[in-house]
Amino acid sequence: MVRYFIAALVACSAAASLTACTSGSQTDTQPSAKFVPLSIQTAAGEHKFTVEVARTPEEQERGLMFRTSLAGDRGMIFPYDPPRPASFWMKNTLIPLDMIFIRKDGTIARIADNTTPESLEPVQSGEPVAAVLELAGGRAAELGIAEGDTVSWTG
Repeated sequence: MVRYFIAALVACSAAASLTACTSGSQTDTQPSAKFVPLSIQTAAGEHKFTVEVARTPEEQERGLMFRTSLAGDRGMIFPYDPPRPASFWMKNTLIPLDMIFIRKDGTIARIADNTTPESLEPVQSGEPVAAVLELAGGRAAELGIAEGDTVSWTG
């Protein structure tokens, strides 16, 4: 899945403002994965998903790497407390993803749609965010999800 890109290698430390890179698993979900309901309120209505929570640094590093598919009603959320600038890359990510960068108030700051599998090009939030949501590539456009829409989840 997605590996975090570090603006500087020093950022890999615990005090860093960005989370960093690395390993993966070939399973479609992780054995200890936690799933929560998530909804996105758009101009066209509410869209519901069940998302895996990347809670630990290891889960965030692994993300959706090596997965070969992602159902249209599934995704992964990367929560940050406190909010911070986020930057991802697609190394070892085999499927295109939509990356939705979410502000602390739940509004969508930016959408990077159909990111290129296995790319090392950084995909950045552009501002501090409280979470990043990954959905199957093209799903945001298909559902009319746009910047300014509101995302909410529990957990």
